[in-house]
Amino acid sequence: MIRMKRARGSFVGILVVLSTPTVHAEFRSSMSEDALDAPSVYVIGKRDNLESIPGSGHILGRQQLDGSKVFTGGEALRKIPGVNVRDEEGIGLRPNIGIRGLNPTRSTKITLLEDGIPLSYAPYGDNATFYSPAVNRFERVEVMKGAGQLLFGPQTIGGVINYITADPSQEFKGLVSLTGGNRDYTDAQLRLSGGGFLLDYSNRQSDGSRDNTHTVAHDLNLKTLFRLDAEQALILRGSLYDENSNVTYTGITDNEFNNLGPRYNPFKYDNFKLERYAVSATHDYQIDSRSSLKTNVYAQRFNRDFWRQSSATNDNQCDASYPSFQADRRSGIAVDVDRCLSRQGRLRSYYFYGIEPRYALTYDAIGMENELDAGFKIHFENQDRSQLNGTQPNVKSGNTVAENTLRKTEAYSFYAQNRFGLGKWAVTPGLRLEHIRNEFNDELKNQRVEDTTKEWIPSLGATFNPTPRYTLFAGVHRGFAPSRTEDIINGTTGTSTNVEAEKSTNYELGVRAMPFEGAHLQATLFRNEFQRLISVGRIANGSIPLSQGEALFQGVEVAADIEWRVGVFLLMALTHLPTAEQTTSFRQVVNGAVVAGSEAGKRQPYAPENTATLGLGYGRAGFKGQVELVYVGEQYADFANTEAPIPNGDGQRGKLEAYTIYNLALNYRIAKYHTSVFFAVKNIADKVYIVDRTRGIQVGIPRLLQMGLKYEF
Repeated sequence: MIRMKRARGSFVGILVVLSTPTVHAEFRSSMSEDALDAPSVYVIGKRDNLESIPGSGHILGRQQLDGSKVFTGGEALRKIPGVNVRDEEGIGLRPNIGIRGLNPTRSTKITLLEDGIPLSYAPYGDNATFYSPAVNRFERVEVMKGAGQLLFGPQTIGGVINYITADPSQEFKGLVSLTGGNRDYTDAQLRLSGGGFLLDYSNRQSDGSRDNTHTVAHDLNLKTLFRLDAEQALILRGSLYDENSNVTYTGITDNEFNNLGPRYNPFKYDNFKLERYAVSATHDYQIDSRSSLKTNVYAQRFNRDFWRQSSATNDNQCDASYPSFQADRRSGIAVDVDRCLSRQGRLRSYYFYGIEPRYALTYDAIGMENELDAGFKIHFENQDRSQLNGTQPNVKSGNTVAENTLRKTEAYSFYAQNRFGLGKWAVTPGLRLEHIRNEFNDELKNQRVEDTTKEWIPSLGATFNPTPRYTLFAGVHRGFAPSRTEDIINGTTGTSTNVEAEKSTNYELGVRAMPFEGAHLQATLFRNEFQRLISVGRIANGSIPLSQGEALFQGVEVAADIEWRVGVFLLMALTHLPTAEQTTSFRQVVNGAVVAGSEAGKRQPYAPENTATLGLGYGRAGFKGQVELVYVGEQYADFANTEAPIPNGDGQRGKLEAYTIYNLALNYRIAKYHTSVFFAVKNIADKVYIVDRTRGIQVGIPRLLQMGLKYEF
């Protein structure tokens, strides 16, 4: 068993010797035509690969991202059907991504990757995500939601999202990009590439969506490629991310929203600091013309200090020194937080490391063409967590230690998938094994508890290609998501709660079509039956403990990407989710008590029935302009499907009304000077809309005006 010394501010070095023979052709080459053939793991790869994938898959390219001038990863993902993205702080730092009706809070129900490497803090032990890379360094985004996601776990219930970054070039080139806007928004990027080396740096600043907030984030990334010989290549990556944000965790009450305005935020001392260090290596060995081995070795460390005065709108932590704090907030009276002397420091240090070889083999057997993808992953992670309670903001001394725990996870997984091809037909069975051991150490109570989860995850997919322009696909697979370490093990009693992993049976039936040149269409019917769905933290009424139950999600997705010869283009992503219901009551995990209002037939929280993103534009002779509509249907904030906010309530209950916003992007490229100028407006009408009530009312972005230029050399 591998152990790592517990320490903050240090980094981890790994030396691994590999000797394993083989990834499918879709994993092999870079998608950038002027880049070197860099070894990276792709979820889909080239668009042509979609015809062999037994499930829904989508690719957003750099052209689409630039054309609409997206400034956050969430804004990009809204262009993919089935994906529901919720704003939080207004600059896309905290990704809240849900797929096919699953709760988007902290993106806990999906697998997030960057260049095939795990991206979240603790993918097995605590999949909550507080970090999102800068969108301007993505070359494209891949999303897979069907049976094929079995190759990329551990979460296989929602989907897998893979952010692909730029590859190094051989010739020297680069770019400089500067963007500015209202609410103190700036975004500067520098990219240098040549001789197999790439440097990418960006700096983002913004005041976000609310008062008393400001963010500064630095993102530095390095890549270097070594061509070892004709059959082998090695790419090394290193990155550093530093964020210092005055952002709050809590929303506002209904009366604060009505009396003091949607941007009101009294918690001016809340502060979030994040440092992320990551290193990884990908070794590609082309064994022969029909087999290859690709191996990822990776390590990441996150240091996160979050100081806040309140964790939710119903907190009473200020009451000892400020007795009227809660009453004033619920009455909609502006509060003086200088009188609230209570501060909580939620200090976290996460690190994980692992190795994942992937083998691909193309072979002929029993009269069929076969494609085998197989691999395994060995993954270790630690969560070093403490909580300090005191009276001074951001001061680590003189506080009461309320928590000091160490949570460890060891995960071993194996997966194999074989595509049997017979002419226009193909059948692809697959199997994944996850073996996970969690350990919880409470150093204040001197308690240690461990728990083990093992799960076999099968899948079966099929494709039929009647012509090169049409693909029919169908699939069924087991959905699996490991429970968080803190959910499996009760930190109060130091005992196992016996909460099991999430399980579902997921079905898909769909078609991909290219009816004419420049038109790409996809439609998918889906049905996800949950035998066990775990609620996200305390999403449904801020006071409800961890709970679980059965649920059913089913609907249809439609995507279109059409460009006509006259220069007009249409982008469309539609999702209709008529069913997102609890099929049983939800019960508390610890004592089995039924959660009030959660009876069968109620709609799951944060599962809008309809979402849509429509873009219409024109591009010719260096000019490209696009108008975009984003629609999100009404949602409920709790299990009970409370319609109206409670009088003098805490902002955590009540329906979230549907909203529509419009965006505009204009681009013009001056080819002679290798320069592009652009102008964008987000939320043109400056619509006020509520996006979240988890910890009180949070609102979406106000009108944002952005303009800038990019020079390429």
